[in-house]
Amino acid sequence: MASRRAAIGLVAMGLSVLAWSTGGASALDYPTRPVRFVVGYPAGGATDIIARLIGQKLSERMGQQFIIENKPGAGNNIGTESVVNAAPDGYTVLLVNPANFVNASLYANLNFNFIRDIAPVASFNRVPNVMTVAPGVPAKTVAEFIAYVKDNPGKVNMASSGNGTSVHLSGELFMAMSGAQMLHVPYKGAAPAITDLLGDRVQVIFDNMPSIIGHIKGGALRALAVTTATRSPELPDVPTVAETVPGYEASALFGMGAPKKTPPEIIAKLNQAINAVLADPEVKKRLIELGGDPLISTPEAFGEMIAAETEKWEKVVKFAGLRID
Repeated sequence: MASRRAAIGLVAMGLSVLAWSTGGASALDYPTRPVRFVVGYPAGGATDIIARLIGQKLSERMGQQFIIENKPGAGNNIGTESVVNAAPDGYTVLLVNPANFVNASLYANLNFNFIRDIAPVASFNRVPNVMTVAPGVPAKTVAEFIAYVKDNPGKVNMASSGNGTSVHLSGELFMAMSGAQMLHVPYKGAAPAITDLLGDRVQVIFDNMPSIIGHIKGGALRALAVTTATRSPELPDVPTVAETVPGYEASALFGMGAPKKTPPEIIAKLNQAINAVLADPEVKKRLIELGGDPLISTPEAFGEMIAAETEKWEKVVKFAGLRID
């Protein structure tokens, strides 16, 4: 009987070792098939531009395609929820962006808790937003724009890439601090908002630099200010909003997240690959052109950044008196 029990114990031990080694091999071999890289906005906006840049380089480095899947709607919440509910196997990841930090306090009835339900993988970069006006707006400075809005009550429309985005909240913060009240017009992403700005159907946007800078440098749109505390090297002649509205500051943090129970070995492998991509001189040059240096970090450090951003934007949401049911 004792020898039979010993034999059963050895078989069980062998099965557990086999299960461990199979799981280890799975993480070691990851990825063995294409990875869905979910972006909560349409193609063409800042989130999409950054995701495609990083995704292409990850495809080359990891030997499997990182397929960008644009899932716009509900201020980025549709795309985020799809990742929250995806299998935690490393084959569905999320482009983390400022809306994820804002929406935690902006929306009253979310079906998920971003900090609880999404595991931080790696940060990408942090970029300014740019206060940019339509061709038909006569103002050439922030002070002139404030005067223009106050002289034309109810006639100035502020576009955004959606409710709860940093584009939206940067504008709300500007209105609260400057007293220049505008009508907020949310779009399903930056690309359609910029199209209407080019056509003078809306008058201003506080857009993430990656999606607007080409139009600014090409002369189609006019930048009045950047939203960070200091001027941007990419637009050195453009002042900060704070030079006219003291104390104003906003920026956009981007990175990658995964469903909460994704194996730590897979998260570590993704983090290592992303940090190697960010260190690539070609990628670094492109990210700087888009407005922000690469931000190399551990998953834990990115998690701390997410918590800090969520706390910062909660204060802005309360300051502006915003709430979406």
